[in-house]
Amino acid sequence: MAISQKYGRTYHYPFSPGTTSDDRIQHDYWQHIQQIPTLIHTEKLDGENNCLSRHGVFARSHAAPTVSGWTESIRRFWQLIKNDLGNLEIFLENLYAIHSIEYRNLEHHFYVFGIREHDRWLSWEETKFYAAMIGLPTVPELATVHQPEDQILFEQQTLELTKGRGRFDPHDVISGQPATIEGIVSRNADAYAVDNFAHNVFKYVRKGHVKTDQHWTRSWKRAPLKKEGGTYVDHY
Repeated sequence: MAISQKYGRTYHYPFSPGTTSDDRIQHDYWQHIQQIPTLIHTEKLDGENNCLSRHGVFARSHAAPTVSGWTESIRRFWQLIKNDLGNLEIFLENLYAIHSIEYRNLEHHFYVFGIREHDRWLSWEETKFYAAMIGLPTVPELATVHQPEDQILFEQQTLELTKGRGRFDPHDVISGQPATIEGIVSRNADAYAVDNFAHNVFKYVRKGHVKTDQHWTRSWKRAPLKKEGGTYVDHY
């Protein structure tokens, strides 16, 4: 039995080309977005989904805490903050190990993208507040959208964002060539119920975003940071 509930499956926009047979598509996304006063587009980062809670550090499965090599530093960091978490569950992208994208201007290894408390996902402002309180950055914001009225215009503007390079200078791990962002995650800026996750979070993933011909865990490498030796989790 899982210690806690794992992160929900994020449905793709219908115009997201990077879907696989295992992915789900929110075909009626526009109906849901029209009920959202403010939508935040954030950069989808190519890392591992980790969760910090008072019970431990978890990867995708919440059946037991993770013990992987690439979570060693975040697990040491967790030891310092675990007694302050209470009922908060901090979800973050773990970029410590290089996956299909190599970031050459990486400022940190761990970026918070969501915080859950009981049956509620906190608002984006609350998420940024608590992330700052424990000393972690949040994923980069790409745009803020207030009550979009035109679906075609919304899709055009979202697609335009996907052509950007993102904040951390991404490069294709196979070719070594500069790459665009992996994708976009759009979320309701307000808080919402856990049961309504699929109606409040959507994603776009570019086609061919997975480039490694074998699973990255077999011969993983640590991602270098922009300023090695700074005040990063890796140095706790």
